Amino acid sequence: MYTDPTEFGDSVSVGVVMAVAEREGTTPEELRPLYDVVDPDALDTLCTAGEILVTFPYEGYVVTVTAGESIHLEKRSRS
Repeated sequence: MYTDPTEFGDSVSVGVVMAVAEREGTTPEELRPLYDVVDPDALDTLCTAGEILVTFPYEGYVVTVTAGESIHLEKRSRS
């Protein structure tokens, strides 16, 4: 699933949480805080600083964010 980070506002970190909540059919408040996994301010700064690719696990997904272009969610397989 690819999502435009600006679909949910100006913040990439908010976009990640909203995209996962939408995919899971839940509210953002029911998810673990993003700051438990990654620094939201650092993520927002990195994604506006230029060409970058950031990947991290969050709520059962591998989240990949490209600078200002997309949020990609891939369901993590359970081994």
